[in-house]
Amino acid sequence: MQFHDVRFPASLSFGALGGPERRTDVVTLANGYEERNTPWAHSRRRYDAGLGLRSLDDIETLIAFFEARRGQMYGFRWKDWADYKSAAPSAPVAYTDQVIATGDGDTLSFQLVKNYRSGEKSYVRPISKPVLGTVRIGVEGAEMLEGVHFEVDCATGIVTLAEPPNAGADITAGFEFDVPVRFDTDHIHANVASFQAGEVPDVPVLEVRV
Repeated sequence: MQFHDVRFPASLSFGALGGPERRTDVVTLANGYEERNTPWAHSRRRYDAGLGLRSLDDIETLIAFFEARRGQMYGFRWKDWADYKSAAPSAPVAYTDQVIATGDGDTLSFQLVKNYRSGEKSYVRPISKPVLGTVRIGVEGAEMLEGVHFEVDCATGIVTLAEPPNAGADITAGFEFDVPVRFDTDHIHANVASFQAGEVPDVPVLEVRV
């Protein structure tokens, strides 16, 4: 995977437009009913980085970041200000935020996930780019200590415990996370005169699978 483990400047992603998208194939039958299917197990996020630009210095920062990534060549981290932690936006991260797995008495490694629930339905999103120093882990309601009871790989989002949890034990987690993305263009059109007049460049950013 061609990926640079560096975050797009968070001050520039603040104010950017974007969010998740799904792909659904809809077939309308002769009787008027529909059949709907999706080839995607997980949603994919799109953003427009141009909307976070506020000054000419921001444009310079964007161009430097774009050139260092070689356009679409290398992925990078992106902070989605609308969805960047395991807790509610108004709440601090806690080790009880998300149930990520149930112990079987043998398994040591677990993928960080975030659960999205509405009514009786839910979606489980794998989290592959947690933010260093923010991950908290609990087992059976007791908080674990990083470096003593667990280690976390911030490149994959996999947590490895020092000892396997008991069968049936809930493994919980709290964390902040980034979205792995790349630029969805190989060019940036920045016109200084237009920018000063309030027109920002279009800089599409697309989530990548890692």
